[in-house]
Amino acid sequence: MSSDTLAKAPDIPRDTDLPRIVPQRRYGQWAAAVVVLALLGLAVNSVLRNDAFHWDVVARYFTSASVLRGLWLTLWLTAVVMMLGFALGTLLAAFRLSANPVLRAVSWGYVWLFRSIPILVQLLLWFNIGALYPQVLGVRTVDLLGPVTVAVVGLTLHEAAYAAEVVRGGILSVDRGQIEAAQALGLSRWRRWRRIVLPQAMRSIVPPAGNMLIGTLKGTSIVSVIAVSDLLFSVQLIYHRTYQVIPLLMVATLWYTVVTSVLTIGQYYVEKHYARGSETSR
Repeated sequence: MSSDTLAKAPDIPRDTDLPRIVPQRRYGQWAAAVVVLALLGLAVNSVLRNDAFHWDVVARYFTSASVLRGLWLTLWLTAVVMMLGFALGTLLAAFRLSANPVLRAVSWGYVWLFRSIPILVQLLLWFNIGALYPQVLGVRTVDLLGPVTVAVVGLTLHEAAYAAEVVRGGILSVDRGQIEAAQALGLSRWRRWRRIVLPQAMRSIVPPAGNMLIGTLKGTSIVSVIAVSDLLFSVQLIYHRTYQVIPLLMVATLWYTVVTSVLTIGQYYVEKHYARGSETSR
């Protein structure tokens, strides 16, 4: 390139000539964050330094035998109700998606009925079912349905109504074209469900199912009204004897928090597993 061409060429701007991009200063957000942290610190300090909580009593009963037995029953009840509830809910979802109008009506009526009645009312009705049916198949109802059985039956029927809608929504989220393509390839109905429908439906089923699991864990505390020795009932028995209500309620609160945190972590990894290949996976 000649010297004349270089003289006519425009000046190339240097980095120092470019305008600087100054990030926007968000003083309001920082001020709000400081205020929130200050209030949070005051709240935590008031809880930890408040002698009325009796943290020494909390530590003494946190791993006591009666509390751990109640915790075990709570976990067992949660697992059984979730398994039975989703098994029945899946069947109801299949009925709702069936071409048979009778099955669709039965499924819709079940979901409508059990979502309409509060769970406490359902438990009390099942607990007093002997007043309506003193005997079933020649066996006295009071001997057939103990408090734990009543809790399992009542919670399962309640859970199934919500599980049915969760499963139905997950199945409906699968693109119909993929099912038709699988039919065109000659895949059997079972293989279509196992290979095509279920893996994709789980992306929509797992998040609400995880929330239902945590809700069921906390909801089992309601069985204490029918004298089932779950976690809450166990601490109630203790504070009725010692009159230390707040410390024992804190024992139950801490255990519920610990278990819920573990379930939340598990839910995160299950969701991540089923979200593989989707745009929203992290």
